[in-house]
Amino acid sequence: MQWQALRLKLKKEMDRAVGVFDSGLGGLTTVKALNELLPNEDIIYFGDTARIPYGSKSRETILKYATQDTNFLKTKNVKMIIAACGTVSSLIGGKNLTSALPFTGVLLPAVQAACAATRTKRIGVIGTLATIQSGSYGKAIKNIEQKAVVIGNACPMFVPLVENGYISGQIAEYFVKEYLTPIKKENVDTLILGCTHYPILKDVIADFMGETVKLISPGEEAAKYASIALLSENLLNEKNEQGINSYYVSDSPESFEQNAARFLGGSINGEVKLASVGVG
Repeated sequence: MQWQALRLKLKKEMDRAVGVFDSGLGGLTTVKALNELLPNEDIIYFGDTARIPYGSKSRETILKYATQDTNFLKTKNVKMIIAACGTVSSLIGGKNLTSALPFTGVLLPAVQAACAATRTKRIGVIGTLATIQSGSYGKAIKNIEQKAVVIGNACPMFVPLVENGYISGQIAEYFVKEYLTPIKKENVDTLILGCTHYPILKDVIADFMGETVKLISPGEEAAKYASIALLSENLLNEKNEQGINSYYVSDSPESFEQNAARFLGGSINGEVKLASVGVG
């Protein structure tokens, strides 16, 4: 009887969803990667669309928002939380915002992947202004590879470009050239796309940087990290059916639904609900 009770308890733990949060839509690139890597897992996503962007706000405000986002997901009884926001991840580094659950940002998984990929130890990083000013990617890279040369640049127009659908063509190409020319001149062989919006511009960025430069998507790397963490904690869902995605936003579910397909690579496969998380 005790063994049966233990198995039942373990199954309940496995059946809980994975929580993901971001300041808006960008974290959906992490959801897409999770759906591909762990198709049986249920996912609960929170996009703080009422307060986007985080990247231009103060450190104190960003950390307050991140704590509120985390607490919201905890109310949904999730088994792990992913901070799929480059800005939040750059400020918290390896810190766990919830000691009771497995947790990861996107920074450390991306840094580990970049250090493994680089041949010349010249690594580029692009991100929001807050991410680049924090210097967190450079610090984390040098903790792994002391001789690495890190070249960073803020790309403040990338998020609004992606949010408004300008992911190819002359406008996207103009800003990619504007922001990435200084990095390309430094002959990096690896480039971290330090915001989860940026992989949507991956084709334009790859064309400009050239085929010899390896692009690192933090959302994809965070999904890989999550799969390993869930396996090590015996929390992988064992059901033989497709997981369910549920979405919460702090503003305009209709707008979120219209734009989500761009990040998910297909139509949104779940219900979108309005949630008032720390607004006001």
